[in-house]
Amino acid sequence: MTKVEAIKKVLEDFNGSASWKIIYDNIENYYPNVRSGYKWQEGIRGVLYRELKNKKTFKKTGLGVFSLIDFDEKKEINKIKQDKIRMHSYIEGICIELGNFDNYKTYTADPSAKFSNEIQLSSITTINLFPKFTYEDILKVIKRIDVLWFNSKGLLFPKRAFEIVDSIGTLGEAFNRMYQLSQFNLDFYIIGQEKNRKKFEQKRNIEPYIKEKKRFIYKSYDEIISFYNKKVEIENMNFFK
Repeated sequence: MTKVEAIKKVLEDFNGSASWKIIYDNIENYYPNVRSGYKWQEGIRGVLYRELKNKKTFKKTGLGVFSLIDFDEKKEINKIKQDKIRMHSYIEGICIELGNFDNYKTYTADPSAKFSNEIQLSSITTINLFPKFTYEDILKVIKRIDVLWFNSKGLLFPKRAFEIVDSIGTLGEAFNRMYQLSQFNLDFYIIGQEKNRKKFEQKRNIEPYIKEKKRFIYKSYDEIISFYNKKVEIENMNFFK
């Protein structure tokens, strides 16, 4: 079996799409000697990139997600949008992908949740062991933040925080978790439905959050999905030149 065939089998095992980590962790099932070569991961990337240019077997459907050529990503996303729980984890996945793309280290409080298809968030995050950069009492709270970006060089400190708010009832908890990081240099992003933007503004304008008002930012589901899709589109255009 060739490496191309092995990659294809891995994607088939995961219902048509996979992240780099999924490919690395499972390709040995079909190509047993894959790890024997020096810089074997670079070899896999080279094979996949070559095949992407041929546009016959694989396609890039995310910033770090690859699919079989006949995988219907639009159908998958439409299905996700009908499920509140899946929508939550899908937005988390977008936040993680964007962080990875901008060379941050990424963490999620929901590693077993799914981004899209069979891709778990743990297969796209780059931090498994939460950095102990502050007091333990604070760490216990902020570990529950949906997605965190950390700087990639030197000591790990948070640079951006993201909470996905499905219903207005969870808005207060989201504000409180992120406020624990007010002594650190980062912005706080709340992502939710457009109809909840006014409630966010009201919450941001009361104590204690009004002191950090400019740091709390609201983005709708549609805004972040559109931004992500444009990033993927531009990345594909640049890649295939």
